[in-house]
Amino acid sequence: MSWFTRLDRYIGSRVLYAMLIVLTILLALFTFLEFIDELANYGRGRYGLYELLRYVVLNLPGRIYELFPPAVLLGGVLGLSGLALGSELTAMRAAGVSLFRIVGSAMKTGLVFVAISIALGETLVPVSDAAAQRGRAEAMQVGLHRDVTGLWLRDHASFVNIGEVLPDSTLLNVNIYGFDAQEQLRTQTFAKRARFEDPRWRLEEVSKSHIGPTGIRAQRSASAVWESGITPDVVQIFAVRPESLSTIHLYEYIGHLQRNRQETARYELAFWHKVWLPAATAVMLLLAVPAVFGQFRSSAMGPRVFLALLLGLAFSLLSRGFGYLALLYGLPPVLAASAPILLFLVLALYLLRRVA
Repeated sequence: MSWFTRLDRYIGSRVLYAMLIVLTILLALFTFLEFIDELANYGRGRYGLYELLRYVVLNLPGRIYELFPPAVLLGGVLGLSGLALGSELTAMRAAGVSLFRIVGSAMKTGLVFVAISIALGETLVPVSDAAAQRGRAEAMQVGLHRDVTGLWLRDHASFVNIGEVLPDSTLLNVNIYGFDAQEQLRTQTFAKRARFEDPRWRLEEVSKSHIGPTGIRAQRSASAVWESGITPDVVQIFAVRPESLSTIHLYEYIGHLQRNRQETARYELAFWHKVWLPAATAVMLLLAVPAVFGQFRSSAMGPRVFLALLLGLAFSLLSRGFGYLALLYGLPPVLAASAPILLFLVLALYLLRRVA
C-alpha cells in the first residue's frame, strides 16, 4: 500500500500549490521591505547598488526559512478552502472520509515542507547568511579585514586582531600590536576578553610584552584599561549571529561559550527554536483545518484568511515574547521555545474536536 494514496496526492497538491503561492507573495513583500530599509545605507563606503542587491539576494534562503510556518498556515487555509468552496470536502465527507483522514493527507504534505525547511536551515542558510553579513560589512567598513585569523583593525599606530565578537560586543582573544613612529613593533598585548565600559575598553586576563633594545620585558595583570577609537558599533557587524548557525554548529558553539564562561542563553534559545521548527510547522498546518471546517458552510474565503493571519501573527508575537522573557528573567530557553508551540497545539486539538 502506497504511503501517498490518490486522495493524499489530490489534497496535498492543492495545499502545496497554495503554500507555494503564499510563500512567494510573503517572500516578495519582505524582500521589498528589506530592500527599502537597506537604501538608508546606500553610499556608505563601497556599499553601492550591486552590494545592496547582493546582500538582499543572499538573505533570501534565511527569509524563506523564517516564513515557512506562516506560509504553511495560510497555504493550508487557502488550499483547503478551495476544496470547500468547490464542495469537494463535502463530497469527501459524504463518501465516508473522516476529518482526521483529511488532516492526515494535509499533514503528509506538510512533512515535505518540514524536510525542505530543515535542509535549508542546516545547509544553505548558514552559508548565505554569513556571506551576506560579511559582504555588507566589508563594503560599509573599508578599513576592516577578516580572515581565518580573525578580525583585523587599525587603531592609530596600533594594529588590533580580534579572535571573536559576541552579540553583547564582548571581544575574545584580543591581540594589540603597538608600533612607534619608525614603524617598529614596541608592545604586544594579549587579553582573553575585552568589555566596553564607555568610553574605554576593559581588558581581562592580560599579558603585555614590551620590546626594546635590551630585550623583551613581560608583565601580567588581571585587568587593564584600553583607550581606543574602536567602538562596539564597529565590531558588532562581525558578531556571530545565532540565527545564521546550523543546529549542529549552534550546539558546538554553545559548548565553546560554556568552556569560556560566556553567556549562552541567546544561542540556546536559537538552538531550541531550530529544533522545534518542524513541530511549529506541523502545528500551523493543524490549525488550518479547523479554520476551514469551522466555517464549512460559508462561501466567503476572506474570514478564513483573516483568521489565519491573526493566528500566524499571534504565534509570531508569542514566540518573540517568550524569547525576550527567557533572556530577561533567565527562564530555560527550551521552555521559551516550546511553550508557544504547545499552547497552539492544545488550541488546534480543541478546535479539531469541536468541528469533528
